[in-house]
Amino acid sequence: MITLSIDIQDRSYPIYIGSNLLYQKSLLDRHIGGSEIVIVTNETIAPLYLSRVVNHLRDYRCTEIILPDGEQYKTLEGITPIFDKLLKNKFSRSTTLIALGGGVIGDMAGFAAACYQRGIPFIQIPTTLLAQVDSSVGGKTGVNHPLGKNMIGAFYQPLCVLADINTLNTLDERQFKAGIAEIIKYGLIQDFNFFLWLENHIDQLLARNQDILIQAIERSCQNKAAVVAADEKESGSRATLNLGHTFGHAIETGIGYGTWLHGEAVSVGMVMAANLSHQLSWLSHHDVNRITHLLTQVGLPIQPPKEMNTQRFLELMAVDKKVANGQLRLVLLKQLGAAVVTSDFPYSLLEETIEEFYRY
Repeated sequence: MITLSIDIQDRSYPIYIGSNLLYQKSLLDRHIGGSEIVIVTNETIAPLYLSRVVNHLRDYRCTEIILPDGEQYKTLEGITPIFDKLLKNKFSRSTTLIALGGGVIGDMAGFAAACYQRGIPFIQIPTTLLAQVDSSVGGKTGVNHPLGKNMIGAFYQPLCVLADINTLNTLDERQFKAGIAEIIKYGLIQDFNFFLWLENHIDQLLARNQDILIQAIERSCQNKAAVVAADEKESGSRATLNLGHTFGHAIETGIGYGTWLHGEAVSVGMVMAANLSHQLSWLSHHDVNRITHLLTQVGLPIQPPKEMNTQRFLELMAVDKKVANGQLRLVLLKQLGAAVVTSDFPYSLLEETIEEFYRY
């Protein structure tokens, strides 16, 4: 087992990465302070791992909440069953809420934990690759709105993150590849050596070689932890973690939540951001080709959906958390391994860049 730490102001919390961690009762025990636990999971994960977690928690008053599976349920209405259960059972502020599932469950359960009685402890047990390398780490929680993705939420840190790579054995190929998109992101925004490593090990990663998988998760979490520790509330450098996300969120909102996976939309978003960076003479044509080649090797999309168009992209990108004083800010690449958050680009060039994807 590998243990990393996220250090935020006056407190820190661990990220545990390894195999068979769900069998290690002590990992959960050391972070549970009260006698009450609520486990939030979904219909897909519950039959696979819920009983295993519950068996470790027989010493506690344990309640289960099983939600429908899918991004389309990540709404204010979708988290109501969590609040209903907490209130009907009169759970106190010392109750620990455990999120058992992928990024959707982590976001929903974390947001509910942040809101219930103005904050109760919670633990992340991510079961998808995307959640293990990104969404479970750093305390971003929230839900979607028809007008924008993740526009309603809170920064709320967990007590710990427990990433058992054995849960990835039941992850389907499409979800697994979507998680790799976020791994590649770290190499592009701040860790060029990691990008080089991925170019050399992508086949082994796709084959789910355990040693390579652990290294990829560890390196991703190290990158995420460093950024979050420096900027917890995304007032500066943390926004670079959103490379491709402004384009990607527009895709997810525009074609309907759950139609594309988040990582698939981010993959296209990173290609679009790379192309705009090239138009600004920051990336070479060769750099853009390296990015698209790696994403293509994974089997991720590099073209936006045909249901979208330039105008729809621009409308949805205008409703983004990085918009400041009416100006759209994007995460772009000064070079491979160096990202910047900027509004210093001609708006007409953004339009031209998007339009280029729809010319053929």
